Amino acid sequence: MNWSSILERQALWRPETAEQFRLSEHDAVELYTNAPIHQLMNAAHQRRNAMHDSTKVTYLIDRNINYTNICTINCQFCSFYRPPGHDEIYTQTTEQISERMKELEDIEGVRILMQGGVNPELPFEWYEELIRELRRLHPSIALDCFSPIEIEGIAEVSKLSTLEVLLRLQNAGMHGLPGGGAEMLVDEVRKDVSPKKGAPDNWLRVMEEAQSLGLTTSATNVIGFGESLAQRVQHMSRIRELQDRSLKQFSCGFTSFIAWPVQLEVNSFGRRNRGQNKIQLGAGSTEYLRHVAVSRLFLDSIPNIQSSWPTMGIKIAQMALFGGANDIGSTMMEENVVSASGTDKLSASEQELQDVILRAGFIPQRRDSDYVFLDTPLKGSSLDELQSPPPLQY
Repeated sequence: MNWSSILERQALWRPETAEQFRLSEHDAVELYTNAPIHQLMNAAHQRRNAMHDSTKVTYLIDRNINYTNICTINCQFCSFYRPPGHDEIYTQTTEQISERMKELEDIEGVRILMQGGVNPELPFEWYEELIRELRRLHPSIALDCFSPIEIEGIAEVSKLSTLEVLLRLQNAGMHGLPGGGAEMLVDEVRKDVSPKKGAPDNWLRVMEEAQSLGLTTSATNVIGFGESLAQRVQHMSRIRELQDRSLKQFSCGFTSFIAWPVQLEVNSFGRRNRGQNKIQLGAGSTEYLRHVAVSRLFLDSIPNIQSSWPTMGIKIAQMALFGGANDIGSTMMEENVVSASGTDKLSASEQELQDVILRAGFIPQRRDSDYVFLDTPLKGSSLDELQSPPPLQY
């Protein structure tokens, strides 16, 4: 089928008939390649409205905490990590992390997203005691900690299985895993940009183990490494396959899908591909919006699609709310990994996210890490926006 016929068929999609109208990989590549952007985004927006309250856009008050920058994986697109022995390495103490969590509590935050590098110097007991102590000190904050790559590293150092690492951290008080480290779950791409990170199967296996334990998980995707559109869809297909399997076996899967373009300004991956006769890297705003729309249509068993303001900017993230995204992400409070590659904006206030949502014509809705709705007081100028939202300005 051509893109027009595919979109006509997608207009018939309903939750109860999702399997009947599921996109194939071929269909998704056809849409990605040939569907006009406005029609593609409109189809994704209609799908979003069929899955969610069409009046609301959700957001989360949380904080990113990068507890260590020591890492041995050496991903070429990462400007944050430092190898062991470097004079700029750090590992935060429990007290330092707790202070950051207190600041989050002061603004009614509900989740920390804690990630670092694969640090061979930390024994397993360090992680276990850290989670246990943070759970004791901050019982109202969900601890979503350690990407699958970190879990693998912890297991290797501790001589435990990844499943045992997950179970013991869960027993200590860990709530879930961030979706970081997926980037592109395609062997050819992964071997080129992060050959030490391990095969895509490893990331998927750790996430499946986490889901078997009922831990909260999300799926991510970084585009712009020079991969083909078919490889982007292949990444989404592997995510969807795991989601289907986990929902069937454990009634627990990914809560959301978040994608963004690779940041190239100050890392070795960007530098190595500058000049003539190099592959085209990165992804512009139109390509990003196209990717969001295709992901909403293709990932029919993943409930939430999040737009990415830290990498794309607030206005493009706002536009994604009309192309399949139902969530605008989180306040973050601080961010060190993506920003190290050239992004200027490191945090957003709750009022800023509320204003963006209101100006787009939606109602802001606080949520927690599991997308459970929370009471949502409007902040500052958001009260005026609710009475008379101005037109979008792009």
